[in-house]
Amino acid sequence: MDDSSRMWITAVPPFGPDDVGVLLSVDTGSTDPGERLACRLLDRGHEGEEGVFHLLPFDLAARYSRTGDRLAVTLVAARAVLDEERTEAPPQSDEDGWVTLLRRELVTDFEPAEQDGEKQAVLLIDHLGPVGSLEELFARFEDGESGIAVLNAQ
Repeated sequence: MDDSSRMWITAVPPFGPDDVGVLLSVDTGSTDPGERLACRLLDRGHEGEEGVFHLLPFDLAARYSRTGDRLAVTLVAARAVLDEERTEAPPQSDEDGWVTLLRRELVTDFEPAEQDGEKQAVLLIDHLGPVGSLEELFARFEDGESGIAVLNAQ
């Protein structure tokens, strides 16, 4: 699957039609080690609205970057958290101790909002198996077959 089938700029039904932002999907059954680690860290979330989990910024976070017309979102986790979870983490950490788990990008002119110096959160929907469309992803959420996590952006 390419990034454009796993990353969207959209409104998410539980949050309302005016809250447009970045949404990523992660497959809990993925063979990708970074995606599996991201899914595992979702268990550290704290439930807010029904089915919506908020993660602490040092557990799992997102980073935005732009190259020309492409917006990229990278999911990162603190090396200390991965060590605590006793996971087989990728060996490389950046200078601040963050490990890159996955990166997705797509062509868009969307600019994530900032408020009080904080970047707009990234929403992450976890699901089992491939998803054919955004509508199918939302339907799985409505059926209780997936959850939404809110990730702070650095």
